[in-house]
Amino acid sequence: MIAARIERGVEPPRTAIIDIGSNSIRLVVYQGPARLPTTLFNEKVLAGLGRSLAATGSIDAEAMAAAETALHRFAALAAAMEVSRVRTVATAAVRDAKNGAALIGLAEAAGLSVEVLSGEEEAAAAGYGVMSGIPHANGIVGDLGGGSLELVRVRKGELAERASFPLGVLRLAPLRQRGRLERTVETMLRDAGWIGAGKNLPLYLVGGSWRGLARLAMHRARYPLPIIHQYAMSADTIASLSRTLSHLGKPQLKEVPGLSGGRIPTLGDAAALLSVLLKHLKSSGTIVSAFGLREGLLFQELGPAERAEDPLIAAARDEARLAGRFPEHGDLLDRWIAPLFGDDKPAEARLRNAACQLADVGWRANPEFRAERGLEIALHGNWVGIDGRGRAMMAQALWTALGGAITPPEALLRLAPEAALRRAAVWGHAIRLGQRLSAGVAEPLRRSRLVLDAGTLRLDLDRSVSALYGEAVAKRHASLAAAMGRTAVSNAVR
Repeated sequence: MIAARIERGVEPPRTAIIDIGSNSIRLVVYQGPARLPTTLFNEKVLAGLGRSLAATGSIDAEAMAAAETALHRFAALAAAMEVSRVRTVATAAVRDAKNGAALIGLAEAAGLSVEVLSGEEEAAAAGYGVMSGIPHANGIVGDLGGGSLELVRVRKGELAERASFPLGVLRLAPLRQRGRLERTVETMLRDAGWIGAGKNLPLYLVGGSWRGLARLAMHRARYPLPIIHQYAMSADTIASLSRTLSHLGKPQLKEVPGLSGGRIPTLGDAAALLSVLLKHLKSSGTIVSAFGLREGLLFQELGPAERAEDPLIAAARDEARLAGRFPEHGDLLDRWIAPLFGDDKPAEARLRNAACQLADVGWRANPEFRAERGLEIALHGNWVGIDGRGRAMMAQALWTALGGAITPPEALLRLAPEAALRRAAVWGHAIRLGQRLSAGVAEPLRRSRLVLDAGTLRLDLDRSVSALYGEAVAKRHASLAAAMGRTAVSNAVR
């Protein structure tokens, strides 16, 4: 095991996972809050350890050589980055190959200690990974690797049934060529008791090949965000992708943003398997997860309290700590404006909270571009536990809070209904008032409150902070009241 030899002061420790998969070997280095650490470094090598398993039962020499080079590089990088702990795991290819022990030997020669995960452990890690990034996931997680397919039922933050099948994407081509894919999959699912197990529930997609399909679907749909996490695809979309892939050449697929060239050869097989699974699981559709096995391994190490943290709020708080002037201000600001939005559903209230956490992140930007900075952070930030609609509502709130134009940006209108954006704009007006009244410090918010009365929006201030109700505050108070269809009144004595 590699360990850091240099103390990093008050910085959180860096941890790393090396994932030896059937198709790729990947190093990811993390640092930051335990609930949702930031990815500092991410590199993969498409070694193809599982490509010869179906024919020979062994990892071929070329793949073994590629793995040896990658493992030595990754071990050296982890040491150079002063990583405090490296966890190296191997999945189906190493687990099933007759010469899997030789691969483990190569890793040990590089200074790495390898855990070979069982199929059930691999399924559990994928399930926990999805729950880490989509806390309220309720359905079946499907993790498609090069050598195996793992299925696991998730609901109410817990794992239920799980299974592993020898249906990795590198094993599918012979089945398709012989016209036996659907029959084989149906038989395996039936024997394991999974037929109809996903009825009226989503299938959460994990794995590079399925994420590649999502990239293609987003490209075809002209989806306005480059973010695949929680992107939804219907069974009809999957069927359409399968037909499209049969007509597209590699040069056309290389034009798809974010689609790895190494994944292109597996897309057709991945789409074919997905169509069969949706049919026999009877799933309602698919939701893509950017989180999978590696994030699941991290999530499993957390205590109950850390697991229960909302990953969106945890990440927004951390962003505020790094980029804002008053990192503790977000929760106070949210509590201050909350009385205006008592009818917000819990899902909306958490988006409002996240927007409050991020309300100060634009302060370093040029004043003419602070609204654009808020918009960019909401839309493109590394958030999880949020879909495109939620990002759009956060973006609208920050756009308004930071002084953006009245008309919302066109991209937001493609992601969320106008009514949702109007609601978020009111959050933005309320945040803008709170920021102007308090100048980002705590006492003015603690010594004042917003009250909805018949036809009015009243701002009550303790006498100790009454002098803060100046012209700029009065204007923002009036703007918020107008956005709510009310008249602004205040008890402030000037």
